[in-house]
Amino acid sequence: MGENGTDAGDDGTRAAAFARLRAEEFGYLDETGQIYLDHTGTAPVPRSLARAQAARLSGAVFGNPHTESPASAASTDLVEAARLRVLRFLDADPAEYTVVFTANASQAVKLVAEAYPFRRGRSALLLTQDNHNSVNGVREFARAARATVGLVPFAGDELRLSEPALRRVLAGRRRGLFCYPAQSNFTGVRHPLEWVARARAAGWHTLLDAAAYLPTAPLSLRRVPADFVVASWYKVFGYPSGVGSLVARRDALAALRRSWFAGGTIQVVSAQAHWHRMAQPPAAFEDGTPDFHAVPQIGTGLDWYDGVGADAVAGHVAGLTARLLAALPALRHPAGGPLVRVYGPRGTEGRGGTVALNVLDGRGRVVDERIVARECAAAGISVRTGCFCNPGAGEEAFAIAPRLLRRTGTGRWRAETIDGYITRLGLPSGGAVRVSPGIANVAADIDRFVAFLHATFAVGTPVRGALAPRLTC
Repeated sequence: MGENGTDAGDDGTRAAAFARLRAEEFGYLDETGQIYLDHTGTAPVPRSLARAQAARLSGAVFGNPHTESPASAASTDLVEAARLRVLRFLDADPAEYTVVFTANASQAVKLVAEAYPFRRGRSALLLTQDNHNSVNGVREFARAARATVGLVPFAGDELRLSEPALRRVLAGRRRGLFCYPAQSNFTGVRHPLEWVARARAAGWHTLLDAAAYLPTAPLSLRRVPADFVVASWYKVFGYPSGVGSLVARRDALAALRRSWFAGGTIQVVSAQAHWHRMAQPPAAFEDGTPDFHAVPQIGTGLDWYDGVGADAVAGHVAGLTARLLAALPALRHPAGGPLVRVYGPRGTEGRGGTVALNVLDGRGRVVDERIVARECAAAGISVRTGCFCNPGAGEEAFAIAPRLLRRTGTGRWRAETIDGYITRLGLPSGGAVRVSPGIANVAADIDRFVAFLHATFAVGTPVRGALAPRLTC
């Protein structure tokens, strides 16, 4: 049982505990009439974490680190305590791992990508078709170095990745960096954590994107010894935003070579002689002044989350996800046709609390996701729409032929806008609707969302004026 009274066991006890948590920490959702179902984007802010931050900032003096004043030392102590707290949360040995604080998960990936020793003919990058764009972007550094870039495709209609394809590439002639998500931010599929040990045994470095995974599942780096792990803390406990982490094995971090330095990253430098010596990690990777007001809140947030209980959160979210997945197939148009199409697994086995779907009209055609977004917003429901910065999963979900993708992105076929790109591909919509229940939800939120879909779309598609153009895909 967690300190906040949550329980990982009995369903009734757990539901009551999360109802209390909702009232105490997230009561503003009910007070403002909101249904929040975008936990894969971020968790809402618990009231107690906002109070804790205000109390800390108003009760002591904290200065810019990198010096020995009392205010600076106070900040340094809290930052270093947060570093150790992250390692404890991930069950990582401080002798083997260290933590680099970043502005977000994307910056954590970029630190590895720009400093990894890609070499033509000597190293390779292996990506999976299911990856966030922050990880897809690593390929530009590999391509610039003329390293080989490989891709592990999907296999099957649940949008899981092909293990045979992975085995073939891992056993190939070249070695390098293998990047994949512990959990898809598109479908919620959880890819095997065992791949980390398999890749490392084959001589590869591994980058595990845990941003979508950590909010609802524990991760032990003693059991899953990834070289690099990317985390986004506001997705776990809501506050503060703008703080992520690169958790790295010390020996893997030592193999990186940065081509740039900044304040805080160097031990000594000469302006006239044009030489410098980098500081020891993690300082060598933390550019400029750390967010010394926000970073200490990571420790507070992890204490709060552990108080709720990781197992309790996992069980609670699994139950909400099962409730949603059971209700969606029952939604029908009057003539009997399905109201929604779900992408990825239809059950909770091997998946997290992220559900991607499209609403269908009475003739089985996909309803433009912007219409769904508009109607949800009018009803006070927060979901996410689009391709969620995961084009590989979107391309597979919407069955877009690779040859059409290649032709659309080159030469005279190149679209000038996102809407033009979608038109060239012949797609009925620019993406899907992502529903992600989490720590702040209760069962009534799921029921109200399902009832909203039926009441709004089961008879016809609402039409209220022109839709705004899409800005991203």
